[in-house]
Amino acid sequence: MPAEYIHIHPQTPEERKIRHVVSALRDGAVIIYPTDTIYGMGCDIHNARAVERIARIKGIKPQKNDFSFICYDLSHIADYARVDNGAFKLMKRLLPGPYTFILDATNRVPKLLNTNKKTVGIRVPDHEIPRRIVYELGNPIITTSIKDDDEIIEYPTDPEIIFERFQHQVDIVIDGGYGGNVPSTIIRAEGTEVEVVREGLGVVDF
Repeated sequence: MPAEYIHIHPQTPEERKIRHVVSALRDGAVIIYPTDTIYGMGCDIHNARAVERIARIKGIKPQKNDFSFICYDLSHIADYARVDNGAFKLMKRLLPGPYTFILDATNRVPKLLNTNKKTVGIRVPDHEIPRRIVYELGNPIITTSIKDDDEIIEYPTDPEIIFERFQHQVDIVIDGGYGGNVPSTIIRAEGTEVEVVREGLGVVDF
């Protein structure tokens, strides 16, 4: 069966549609959704089989994954990451926004993702659709980028084209309008050190 293709308003997401997506996530669905940067693929962090499915789609070993978490805000960040006071102040200033923070993971993360990685990426995107999804779900979802085979346009932006490519691999594709093709800025904030790993859409002004 092909995936569901669901239009959701990017500024004012329809609650009925958000609840439908959340119900599917709780049942183990893999979804594609817009963010404030590029379209992402994800699932409920508590569903190990869905995490493994995403790893297969991406062509990587689950233990080697570099998935990040999309959170609604920073209120539950201590469940998944250890954050220095300086880094936390920086996150509060920049988030929601087009940034991924690489932080020291708590012991909970390896169990969730079946990985031995000591770090976790945290995203709080400035986009209502993924934030409403995780708010309704009650916990983060995985986020990993969707890349294009095109060497010039690295990331696909048209949700209809994304649907054509992934309709037999995922369960839901959310159309929230055209996406961007510039990824998030990655900031490593392990311990007291803060370092820009990749400059993306987020402005580096700290």
